[in-house]
Amino acid sequence: MNISTALPTFVITLREGFEAALIVGIVFACLQKAQKQEYYRWIYSGVTAGIIASVSVGLLLWQSLQGIETSEYYYAPFIKQILKTLFALVAVSMLSWMLLWMSKQAKSLKGEVEGAVNIALTNNNASKGVFLLVFIAVLREGFETVLFITAQFQSDFISPTIGAIAGLLLAVLMGWALFYWGVKINIRLFFQIMGVFLLLIVAGLVISALKNLDGGIMILSQINPNYQNICLFDQDSCLLGMKVWNASNFLPDNEFPGILLKTLFGYRDQIYLLQLVCYFLFLGIVGNLYFSSLNPKNE
Repeated sequence: MNISTALPTFVITLREGFEAALIVGIVFACLQKAQKQEYYRWIYSGVTAGIIASVSVGLLLWQSLQGIETSEYYYAPFIKQILKTLFALVAVSMLSWMLLWMSKQAKSLKGEVEGAVNIALTNNNASKGVFLLVFIAVLREGFETVLFITAQFQSDFISPTIGAIAGLLLAVLMGWALFYWGVKINIRLFFQIMGVFLLLIVAGLVISALKNLDGGIMILSQINPNYQNICLFDQDSCLLGMKVWNASNFLPDNEFPGILLKTLFGYRDQIYLLQLVCYFLFLGIVGNLYFSSLNPKNE
């Protein structure tokens, strides 16, 4: 197993999975308090359906990329690069939004979930309400994870998948320890630490998105002379500008420790100007919003 590709998905599923585990645990507690244990089976059904739906989406995205890769269509290589770019951008948007949302909503999460459960129990079809609440929570976290894996890893799915499963199992164990065994877990500190890692991982995904976009434009300019003017630069990149960093000789990003820095912090042994600017721009904007949301004065 390649630990460098398993580690990012482990971090993401640990954080996202624990968030889902918190919601599921709160639902269990609410039903137990209301003495509605007969709805427990709808929680299990919601979790199972959410996981199956997430995996199905991941397989669909992966099969789409594989189908394009084996296609003989003239523009297939270009389309694949653009799809990878879109997957990466959607993953960046969703993970960034969830990072900021959770940092602001962590304190009110329990009250919101309890309110949703109480509303569901007052309806005639309470089982459906409980099922949908859990299903959506699991599907949301699962979709973000499979989208990240699809956007970041196309050639090796085994290691990222193992990392995702390990993170999910640990998240479930932490949720079980918190609600069933009464183990004290500093939830706020956990999300703060995981948030920093997630911020850096997503910043690295921004670099990958730009690389895929540049690769797609370059392929398009090569297969169709009518699009040669799309390239703004005559060097080895179309859109990224001049190369500002080249450490491929002493710290390559496909060998340890470079590959570990790549997967966790967005390191690349070759960086172009636009990638560098967008990397720090993302960290500056999203990072500032994230750390500002952690300030008690802003709550």
